[in-house]
Amino acid sequence: MPDASATPVPPTPPIPLSALLAREDLGLRRIAGPSDPDTVIHWAHTSEMADPYPYLLGGELLLTAGVHIPEAAGSGTYFDDYVSRIVAAGGAALGFGLAPVHDTVPRALVAACDTYGLPLLEVPPQTTFSGVARAVWQLMAQARLAELRRVTEAQQSLAAAAARPDPVAAVLRQLAQRVSGWAVLYGPEGAELARAGRTPEAGPVTALGALAGVVHPGGTQATGPQGPAPTPAPVPTPSSATDTVGGTHLAAYALGGGQGFVLGVAAPRRDPGDHTIASVAAVLLSLLTGEQQSGSGAARSAALVRLLLGAAPEDVAPLLGGDRWTVVHARPAADGPAPDAVAASALGAALGSALIDTGGGVVRVLVPGHREPTAQEGWICGVSAAVGPHEWASADGQAARALARARATRTPLVRHGERPALADLVPSADAEAHARALLAPIAATPALTETLRTWLSLHGSWDRTAVALSVHRNTVRQRIARCATLLEADLDDADVRMELWFALRDA
Repeated sequence: MPDASATPVPPTPPIPLSALLAREDLGLRRIAGPSDPDTVIHWAHTSEMADPYPYLLGGELLLTAGVHIPEAAGSGTYFDDYVSRIVAAGGAALGFGLAPVHDTVPRALVAACDTYGLPLLEVPPQTTFSGVARAVWQLMAQARLAELRRVTEAQQSLAAAAARPDPVAAVLRQLAQRVSGWAVLYGPEGAELARAGRTPEAGPVTALGALAGVVHPGGTQATGPQGPAPTPAPVPTPSSATDTVGGTHLAAYALGGGQGFVLGVAAPRRDPGDHTIASVAAVLLSLLTGEQQSGSGAARSAALVRLLLGAAPEDVAPLLGGDRWTVVHARPAADGPAPDAVAASALGAALGSALIDTGGGVVRVLVPGHREPTAQEGWICGVSAAVGPHEWASADGQAARALARARATRTPLVRHGERPALADLVPSADAEAHARALLAPIAATPALTETLRTWLSLHGSWDRTAVALSVHRNTVRQRIARCATLLEADLDDADVRMELWFALRDA
């Protein structure tokens, strides 16, 4: 898995030569060489040596006052040799100071720079070389600050995207936007699972798929004309790979977890911070797609097996790490497709639990009691009271009713109340017997029971009950009227409503 901490900040970016020429306080003037807008400077260096080649690293703006120039230099090959050596060393540009040795730039030097394609800058007498170097560092610092700000904003947006109900698609969209390119998630078999951004041409797309195979665990190796070449030892699979095809920069990152997922990125340019941004996205996608195989995972498997073999919940709970638990029911806040396993996993991670179930458009999460569930962006949640394992089923019902109330009231999170009530004064066995007798006429029709419970919990609101049950308000009216007929009760009477509410709580 790419290690985002290995490159916590992007390297100092080079600056365009044009940005230095635009500094009016320097008064620099290009008098020879190409005016390529892509010419960049990595640093400034001053030298009065006739052959600075051994001391150049490449990418420099070399500054000289011409002290090294002999008197007869203009009649020989001195300037051609001098400029060619700078170009061979990778120098980006040459700055020639007009003071104190020379009043003008030698014509032979101008001609040599034009011949070898080296930008030549005239440095006026009032501008010192140290002033030019300081301007270069200032421009680099500004560029670095801007790049750091871009990376920080990208990290924040990627983290926010990972908390959405569709985290994988959201992370890919943010990544594609931040690198101004295309992002794709490849599955273990190499197929595209999700993509975002503007799709490049067919050539880069094909090349990116091949690049993903390079970092795929157990990917195929190149073969020769006589078949696979024998290898004395296995070749380690790289965690990332890059390439450039048709001017499009490609990168592939193997996601963690050993499941074979790969992140591919294609962009028209490669800025210094892009690797850091893509690495952060790769880490997030690894968490979203990876399946944790740890001691806690083994404990969860053991708990499931014991439950299937007939163990009581209170005997299984110690394997899961707690004796008090909270049940959370959640649905996406926006109308759309039911949440998938990846979205449910991301929600569970945000709530602090890997005990997740999806079904019927609802995500159910069993959260340890010491964790306090909070509202999650993009979700509507209902939270039960903290209970022991023997009350898990009851807590599940509490969370379901809390979710229905949250949806009806458009509240991000609703908790089940635990305050003592008058119903607590009646022995539970007696209360349950009374509830069964009172609700017997409608007990055989779960839709009527649930509609009556929801309608009473929402103070008789037709519209909010319809929203909570995902039915039409006329359906709610018909069901409540049917309940009133079967129960032979006046549902406009507050005492009747109260008695039915207590009965429904114990049903």
